[in-house]
Amino acid sequence: MPYTVQNVVFPAERDPDILPLYVDPETWATIEDAPVRLSQRAHMSNILDRNRARVLPGRRVSFATYFNAFPASYWQHWTSIREVTLTVRTSGPGTVLVYRSTGQGVSQRADSREVNGDAETTFVLPVTSFSDGGWYWFDIVADEMALLFEGGEWKVDDLPVRTGKASLGITTFNKPSYCVETLRALGASPDVLEVIDQVFLTDQGTDRVDAQPDFEEVAEVLGEQLTVLTQPNLGGSGGFSRAMAETLRRPDSDFVLLLDDDVKIEPESILRAIAFGRFATRPTLVGAHMFDLLDRPKLHAWAEVVDNDPFMWRALYQERLPHDFSVSNLRQTPWLHKRLDSDYNGWWMCLIPTEVIREIGLSIPGFIKWDDAEFCLRAGDAGFPTVSMPGVALWHVSWVDKDDSIDWQAYFHARNRFVAAFLHSREPDGGRLIVHSRRADLKHLLSMQYYAVALRHRALRDLLTGPDHMHVRLPSALADAREMAARFPETKAYRVGDDTPLSRRGRQVFPMMRTGEMGNPTGVQLRIFMVKALVRSWLRGGTPADRRRPDVELAKADASWWHLPAYDSALVSTADGSGKNVYVRDKRMFRRMLLDSFRLHRQIAREWPRLSAQYRAAEPEFTSLAAWERTFGTGK
Repeated sequence: MPYTVQNVVFPAERDPDILPLYVDPETWATIEDAPVRLSQRAHMSNILDRNRARVLPGRRVSFATYFNAFPASYWQHWTSIREVTLTVRTSGPGTVLVYRSTGQGVSQRADSREVNGDAETTFVLPVTSFSDGGWYWFDIVADEMALLFEGGEWKVDDLPVRTGKASLGITTFNKPSYCVETLRALGASPDVLEVIDQVFLTDQGTDRVDAQPDFEEVAEVLGEQLTVLTQPNLGGSGGFSRAMAETLRRPDSDFVLLLDDDVKIEPESILRAIAFGRFATRPTLVGAHMFDLLDRPKLHAWAEVVDNDPFMWRALYQERLPHDFSVSNLRQTPWLHKRLDSDYNGWWMCLIPTEVIREIGLSIPGFIKWDDAEFCLRAGDAGFPTVSMPGVALWHVSWVDKDDSIDWQAYFHARNRFVAAFLHSREPDGGRLIVHSRRADLKHLLSMQYYAVALRHRALRDLLTGPDHMHVRLPSALADAREMAARFPETKAYRVGDDTPLSRRGRQVFPMMRTGEMGNPTGVQLRIFMVKALVRSWLRGGTPADRRRPDVELAKADASWWHLPAYDSALVSTADGSGKNVYVRDKRMFRRMLLDSFRLHRQIAREWPRLSAQYRAAEPEFTSLAAWERTFGTGK
């Protein structure tokens, strides 16, 4: 019996901004090696429902789009599928044309059929020549009359390796409205619910999801498939580990699908992730890509890796992200046709086979940051790959409007990166990680961000105590980090309506840089800059008057480590534009923290072999189900 691995779908909501992700009726040209859209023909009025659309007379519509092309290279590489059948249902006169691409993004005609009346057209397509990359897709051309596209799907005749369902784990902390909408989207997708065993909603906040006015309505639709769990705030790692633990008790679940709370889902992505997980030749983690919730045609995360030296995450082709599909769609973007292998996938959405969890354990007790990357690295070391799957995606608020390196999250950024490196770095003494960490301290200090450095140093001190602190500190880590903020005036954000200080010299504006450029000093210029900045920060300090009347006002984008050291105080916009912070130089704080940074990093470098061995030996215990159940309060 044929198995549907991908449906042709259109937006579940009538948002023209995301239409290019589903269908491309536009005419394109190339001018100076850049794609240029020559038409504006995509109209929601031609989308009839979730699976049907109208093609106007004489028009050509391409399904070479993110959500409707078939990522053949991934199916060839990670599964035993060697043939896929495309079925296209139409009504009216026209032509269906099937194309494929190479890993270089070169398009090639694969097949075509003329259609008329009510037609169901099938194409049997080989999945055998996509080693380096490539997709399949189809175009529809209408004749002198309008043609209706009545639906389509990609099917395989092979039997899946795994047949179980997936339990879905959502973790939330005081974002109940997002969760209700996610549950509503699931309830409106009966085909998705057929492959879902249980939905575990782990609520760790005070503003409960089940207290929302619309909750009962969505809960009634989901019925016994929904389980709401409550526990203290243990962060993303605690919430997702709870979902893992509960799923292990479900005999019908072969997978757990982790899902962030502040997202907008494409339900078809859930079906595709599960389908791919079922057909993967070995147990495989299937990750979703991330589009920007506030700028929805833009792709922000696609195939992420961890560079072993200096042990830091990044996206492959990072210089090309974010990518705007409304400006350059699939056919116009050659790099999107490459098969990109990832080290990990963010847990905004990630499908994990239960047999992986049984073998390697649950998440590290990290609260947030690096828990997803570390788990995928651990899985990879055990022989379980992570596939960042094209056509599987959701929308999430991007990090462009955040700066979590200077708020309470700075502690977790620093600590968990080192924990992951202790566990997985292949470089002697962590390679350049310690150098990079010292540089981060210095940049924050030169930028008068003393709170971030205080958190980073607490993280280093905790690391030196050994891995036992992770479960012990997990319930209080957030509160401790926020309590510390009260001792650092720069953490106070002046919001609209507050008595915000005025700067003496007004708002400073720096020349705009071209995309991909930063403007920071390099080479000899960098050395001269650092000497001057260090001397200034060591010898000069601000005054109470500087807090009441800062030197300058800077936009967030201009408040970089190479601009801020020129001033003794500055009024700086927050990353999300909702307020302003006042930074004031403190020479005593600078001196003390700079020396502390040197001592702490030197101690970690000296003790790296011991610490790495200690954390590696303890990992099976602190990621175990028993350890987590004690933290949940559900175990002995």
